[in-house]
Amino acid sequence: MAFEVFYRRHVEAVGRFVARRVDDPHLAADLTADVFLAAIESAAGYRPDRGSQIGWLFGVARNVIADERRRADQRLRVTGRLAGRRDLDVDDIARIEERIDAEAAARRTYRALSELPEGTRALVELVAVDGLTVTEAAIALGVSPVAARVRLHRARRTVRALLSRPAATFAS
Repeated sequence: MAFEVFYRRHVEAVGRFVARRVDDPHLAADLTADVFLAAIESAAGYRPDRGSQIGWLFGVARNVIADERRRADQRLRVTGRLAGRRDLDVDDIARIEERIDAEAAARRTYRALSELPEGTRALVELVAVDGLTVTEAAIALGVSPVAARVRLHRARRTVRALLSRPAATFAS
């Protein structure tokens, strides 16, 4: 019962988090489910004094997405194709496609962020895209809040310059 309440409270935010990072509805649905499975497995590690539930959950989601990208890269190297997707019904696909379309501008921002170093990019995503405080994001990434603030200031300046370029300069 408690997990159901937790799931219902956070599933939309996690779904949006995932949709900003992937553009395949099947993968978005699978990763969203995987985030909650990983949350169950690592629930003992959550400490309320270190940040909000959603901040912790976004940290779990980052790890799940990174793991999937590593696995996908491995599959592509080994087999040259993706496999193992589960079937979604028409309503599921339509709902996920709507979410992906709604997050198109966020994906453009995410592509601009991809030009930043990994740690800095993760910090900017957690604060600017996912709505965590700088302190919560610093905790999720294992850096000090002061270092996070300095990195965030520099990163914002860089991202503003990148986003001022025409959209066609970014890969889609």
